Amino acid sequence: MNDRSNKLLLPLADQGYSSRVQPTLRQLRFLVALADHGSFTRGATAVGVTQPSFSQQIQLVEAALKGRVVERGGRTVLTPLGRDAVAAARRVLAEVDAFAALAERREDALAGTIRLGVSPTLGPYILPQLVARLHSTSPALRVHVREGLPNALIEMLIDGSHDVVLVQLPIDETRLHVERLFREPLFLAMAADDPLRHRETIGSEDLEGRGLLTLQPQYRMSDQVLALAEAAGAHVLRDYEGTSLDAIRQMAGMGMGLALLPELYVRQEIRGGDDVIVRSFAGGRHYREIGLVWREGAGRAPAFVALSEMLRDVRNG
Repeated sequence: MNDRSNKLLLPLADQGYSSRVQPTLRQLRFLVALADHGSFTRGATAVGVTQPSFSQQIQLVEAALKGRVVERGGRTVLTPLGRDAVAAARRVLAEVDAFAALAERREDALAGTIRLGVSPTLGPYILPQLVARLHSTSPALRVHVREGLPNALIEMLIDGSHDVVLVQLPIDETRLHVERLFREPLFLAMAADDPLRHRETIGSEDLEGRGLLTLQPQYRMSDQVLALAEAAGAHVLRDYEGTSLDAIRQMAGMGMGLALLPELYVRQEIRGGDDVIVRSFAGGRHYREIGLVWREGAGRAPAFVALSEMLRDVRNG
C-alpha cells in the first residue's frame, strides 16, 4: 500500500486537520437569530423550526465553544462568550452570503442584495436619487437601507450586520476599506434677521463671540463645530444638542444660534423666503468628507466600487 493510501486510512487529526468540532452554517444562523430576537421561542419561529430543535442546535454550538452563549433564566442574555461568538458568526455569514451572491451577479456587479448602513445626516439627501438611478440601471439589485449613528454603523459593519456603510470620514479601522467619494462644503445657517445676513461670505472673524449649535457628540460634524468654535473664538451651545439637521436648522431659524449645514441638505431643504438663510465660508475652508466603507477582502468589493462611482455621479448630477 503506497503512502497516499496509508494516509487516507489515518484519522483526520493525524493528517493535519483540526479535530475540533466545527459549527455548521445552520447553527451560526440559529445563534444570530437567538441574539436578534432575544429568546429561544422567537428565535425558533424566525428560522422556522421547533423550539426543541432550535435549543438543541444552540447546545451544539455551546459544546463546540466549550461554554455558554446565553444565561439561562427569565431573560435570554448573551454571555461575554456569546457576544464574541455572535459577532464572529455575523462576519462568517456575511461572507457566505456574499459568496452565494456571486451566482446572482452574472456579468452585473450590481445584482443580488446589499445591506447598506447610512448616517441620518446623509441618507435622506442622497439615497433617493441613488435608489432611482439603481431602479433604472440595475433592476436586479435590492438595497436594504438602515440608518444609524456613525459609530454604531461601523460596529455593525465589522460584525457583518451591514455589507457597506455610507458615512462621514475619517474612519480609522484597519479591518475596513475606505473609498473616498467627495468633499461636501459646509454652510453657515442663521435666522433671516441675523446681522451676518448682509455678508456674502463668512470668515472666521465673523463668528467671534457667537454661539454655535451642534449635533449630538456621536456625529462627526459635532467635532467640526467644536474645532471651528475654538479657532474663531466662538462657543458651542451645549444647552441644546440636535438629533438631526432639521432640528438645528429650526433652532437657527428661531435665532438661538448659528448652525453648520452640509451642501446636500442645503440644496434640498433651504429655499428663498425661509426663516433660515445660509452663507458660504470664504475660500470654501469648511467641508466634510464622505466615504463608502466595507470590510477588507469583502467578496462583493466590485459591487461596492460600482456603487461608489454611482454615488459620485449622483452627488455631481
